[in-house]
Amino acid sequence: MYPIHFAAPRPSASVATGWRCALAALALVMLSGCASVYLVDNQVQSYARWTDPATAPQEASAIPQPPQVYRFERLPSQGDARAAAAQDQLEALARPALERVGWTLADVGVATPWRVEVSASTLRLPRAPWEDPWYGPWGGALGGPFGGSFGAFGLPGRDYVVTGTGQVIWSPMFMRMDIPYFQRQVSVLIRHAGTGRVVYETRAAHDGRWQGSPPLWGAMLDAALQGFPVPPAGVRQVNIELPR
Repeated sequence: MYPIHFAAPRPSASVATGWRCALAALALVMLSGCASVYLVDNQVQSYARWTDPATAPQEASAIPQPPQVYRFERLPSQGDARAAAAQDQLEALARPALERVGWTLADVGVATPWRVEVSASTLRLPRAPWEDPWYGPWGGALGGPFGGSFGAFGLPGRDYVVTGTGQVIWSPMFMRMDIPYFQRQVSVLIRHAGTGRVVYETRAAHDGRWQGSPPLWGAMLDAALQGFPVPPAGVRQVNIELPR
């Protein structure tokens, strides 16, 4: 079945809009499902270097054991009013994640051996990368004769199709509908307060359709700190379950 343009009357804008809204609602239902939890799957990579390789070899005794205290530090780009408000929220989410590994925020005036920097980023895409857009062998980017494309759910992104009998039909189910897709990342850097040397670095990345929320970011921070303070080498997947 090939998607193809055909000179046929189009439905009214109100009908098309109604179908788009119905399809959007259907997509949200499909995404939400009926489960009581959803999975935050993270790709995590961490690096630890608790001793200075220029002065001492890596020793188990150099790895800090809980409890430990720290202070947050910020980059200059995290200091203006708008960025500072967002950073306040992010650090509030990082505090319980760090507490779960035995690190607590120091009280004012208390000397600390560690400085912790947290950051986060979000890239909002109009659709998932594999939907951007899917061009069949008959058209679009591949230079085929019909210029067809596939949108969300793998349905053709054209209004008109030709059936196996050659009959031309119109169906609103074939209208393109994009569902936003998000690529997110959090990172945690720990520095030795006296020297400024980075002793621990970890990142967690999560892609999906879920809107950003404090529990989602908290789950990513928990994933980033799994294995702390001696993480496994290489990229690993860390799954965190969250209640809906």
